[in-house]
Amino acid sequence: MMKQLELLAPARDYQIGIAAIDCGADAVYIAGPQFGARQAAGNQVDDIRRLCEYAHRFGVRIFVTLNTILYDDELEAAYRQMLAVQEAGADAIIVQDLAIVEMARNGIGNMKEDLHIPLHASTQCAIRTPEQAAYLESLGFSRLILERELSLEQIRKIRKAVSCELEFFVHGALCVCYSGQCYLSEKIAGRSANRGACIQACRSRYDLVDASGKIIVKDKAPLSLKDYNLRNRIADLAEAGITSFKIEGRLKNSSYVRNVVRDYSIALDELIGRHPQEYVRGSFGKVFGGFTPDTRKTFNRGYTELYLDGKRGRWACLDAAKSMGEEIGTVTTLNRDKSSITIRFSGKDITLCNGDGFSFVAKDGSVEGFRGDVCCGNTIRCKSTPALFTGARIYRNISAAFEKELDKSRCTREILATIFIECIKDNGNWTVNATAISEDGRHATVSSEAGDQTAVNYERMLEMLSGQLRKSTGLFRFVIGGITAPDELPFMSASAINAIRRALAERLESMPCIKRDLLNCRIKGDKAKSYYDQKVSYKQNISNKLSEELYKEAGVVACEKAYELTHREGAELMRTRYCIRYELGMCPVHQKAKDSGPLFLLNNGQRFALHFDCRNCEMTVIG
Repeated sequence: MMKQLELLAPARDYQIGIAAIDCGADAVYIAGPQFGARQAAGNQVDDIRRLCEYAHRFGVRIFVTLNTILYDDELEAAYRQMLAVQEAGADAIIVQDLAIVEMARNGIGNMKEDLHIPLHASTQCAIRTPEQAAYLESLGFSRLILERELSLEQIRKIRKAVSCELEFFVHGALCVCYSGQCYLSEKIAGRSANRGACIQACRSRYDLVDASGKIIVKDKAPLSLKDYNLRNRIADLAEAGITSFKIEGRLKNSSYVRNVVRDYSIALDELIGRHPQEYVRGSFGKVFGGFTPDTRKTFNRGYTELYLDGKRGRWACLDAAKSMGEEIGTVTTLNRDKSSITIRFSGKDITLCNGDGFSFVAKDGSVEGFRGDVCCGNTIRCKSTPALFTGARIYRNISAAFEKELDKSRCTREILATIFIECIKDNGNWTVNATAISEDGRHATVSSEAGDQTAVNYERMLEMLSGQLRKSTGLFRFVIGGITAPDELPFMSASAINAIRRALAERLESMPCIKRDLLNCRIKGDKAKSYYDQKVSYKQNISNKLSEELYKEAGVVACEKAYELTHREGAELMRTRYCIRYELGMCPVHQKAKDSGPLFLLNNGQRFALHFDCRNCEMTVIG
């Protein structure tokens, strides 16, 4: 049995969802009206319904995020939203709060409606061990979205422990902390990342100081990681057991989503082309036309493969949490008011265009930017930019030419359908029987009376018949599977042939696309496997009575309430595989550096202690 591979794209709204599908996504995840992990990316149920209708024409699946922790007074509203998106045609719900599992089983209060939609365990569930994965599968999750910090070897171990689908992020912004267990935003601003209100405190600038107050790093972003890019590791992930490859970016614009989705869709097609007997895409349709993708030219903080190979590396973007873009060269000359710049290019084939956006790191460490009003060769004319200096490295974070290509070159998605023609002559009259079979297995047949005229030129008629049938119509791009006829062919006008093709397309489109379901229905959870100790900490984000009950079913005696409800002093606000000491060459284990002693992060009068768990090679931030 071939393994189905799915490219999962983000969508801030309906229009971006359509764009993602047209560029090759096999599935799209989008937020409903409430309870999504990005408060700024909510959508009405009617928009989700429209997106489902469009997606299902290609067998593309729509997943709705409901991945925040819930308070007791929100449970009924969450349940109603699940019922609404199920009725709208959504294919799964992505959840963090285990209360949703309990509601899916038993309803809530007097509401006992049938909730059969599959549930996916969000990356916010912080899934990083085989035991944890097995526990969640036993609750009835049909898919687990794994931690981004995992190695291939860790993924393989989880794959052996469970039978459900596994999903993994392959591109986009990285949380420095294990997902779902970051409380820095809540501590600083009272805005919970687990409630969709993260202030991105990890992207803020801090001073790093030692116990004596000595500044080691000043005004940098030491918790800000580069962006994930695993385009070249798709094959490795598929071999390890991943079937869904997820792109991060539910707050990103259409240009970003289109560019990244197209790039990874091509990568998946290339993988399947090398292993046609092993893999198949999770949806149907081919992408035609459009642009040549280039993820270097879209928003990124630099790229990393993080811990995929089980090795440490330099993962941070200390200078800027913003998109720097691709390095293009170094400033060689400036005029007096710094509005005319000459650059020595860092590579070949670099062409600047009017309207390009540029960035650089100023001498004080801040990241500055400017627009190139007039670009000619290696000279840029712009508004006065006082922070510029000779020797500054210049990066291009907006390519005007690429953005123009993205805007004008739209992809179209069509389902391949093969036409078989049979021409029959009976008592001097011709009948043309046409059958079309789409790539997803839909069949349509049209029979047309073609009169009593026989084509004078057989070859010319055959060429015309093939040419008119071999065209795109509606959703379908037709190819000729065969033409069966006696030694003669009926004479047919182009309009008559086109009418046959259009009739076939209409009949095919009236039939539902056949989905390639991996796990079509929610797994019926057995009694939850015993995984947790008798006591669980605030890190399990228990914020309501239903999730607490579910943990107690698994043998837990005492459940500590979520950090958002208690704000316990001295809490571990963040645990991460990333380590500031390693990043700065100060690791006493791997780099044999002298132990620095206690370290602290300072920001706007707030002080956070850093602890280093060298046994597990992890860093924690304590508040």
